[in-house]
Amino acid sequence: MPKSKRLMELMMTVNRKRRFKVQELADEFGVSTRTILRDLQELSELGVPLYSEVGPHGGYQVVRERVLPPIAFTEEEAVAMFFAVHALRHYSSLPFEAESASALSKFYLHMPGDVRDRIDSMKDRVDFITPTRRGDAPCLSILLDAAVHRKVLAVEYESKEEGANCRRIQPVCIYANNGLWYCTAYCFLRQGYRVFRCDRIREAAYDTSGTEPLELGDIRLSRREAAGPMEPVRLRAKLSRAGVQRCEAELWLAPLLQVHEDGSGAIDEDVSRGDIPFYTAFFIGLGDDVALEAPAELKDAIRRRLSELLARYQ
Repeated sequence: MPKSKRLMELMMTVNRKRRFKVQELADEFGVSTRTILRDLQELSELGVPLYSEVGPHGGYQVVRERVLPPIAFTEEEAVAMFFAVHALRHYSSLPFEAESASALSKFYLHMPGDVRDRIDSMKDRVDFITPTRRGDAPCLSILLDAAVHRKVLAVEYESKEEGANCRRIQPVCIYANNGLWYCTAYCFLRQGYRVFRCDRIREAAYDTSGTEPLELGDIRLSRREAAGPMEPVRLRAKLSRAGVQRCEAELWLAPLLQVHEDGSGAIDEDVSRGDIPFYTAFFIGLGDDVALEAPAELKDAIRRRLSELLARYQ
């Protein structure tokens, strides 16, 4: 096997194994231990983070921040990857903010000059606009880690209705929508699923009270799968084509839509009674593009809100 090919396969092997002994690699590649030691030295000089452990059970280990083996991209793939990461710059907070900036820099600096020139010429021609929000979401990383590893967090959350309060939650997923980050989680205070605005989570730490994580099943990003309506009320409304398009842009509302062939649509689904304030503001914004049929309490909430607004201009 040529040395260059052996080094490439050796890099992939040590990244996969994480812990290994020189003799194991020598047997696997059919070379001497001295050759493997020289190869490991070259990998280390290339940036693969290796360190050795002495003793009868020692060997080599790859540190946590592993370096992935080189991946060959076509020019079109490289440009696509660059702009995929470039689009994230509109978010004031990311769960991997430093890493995305580093990846973008590496992508750009290691491209051939003509490809960089092409990217530079495209930067002013294409963008993925996301509303810029002032509120930071400093706890995204720990929320994502807790969701992946199914851990309970103690958080300080500030809501419009209750102000700042402490809760224990078990995150299920985080997602960005319209420039804001949200976290779907099981709330031990409310004993049910809730969706939290991540910029309103001021502090988050792993819970030390002994609260056992719940087995939440294979719940993923879909909010409807993760959270059935609490205190359900029936929402029925007819929508114009423009109303459908407005609703389709809302991640939390789009799954409720029934779209007709002419582009108009309807909603006929159970929703949580606690979400009525959100529907109140949203349906007022739809104006003539929605005809609300039920529930009566949502109609009453809209009438009260419109009366309050009208009083401001009298």
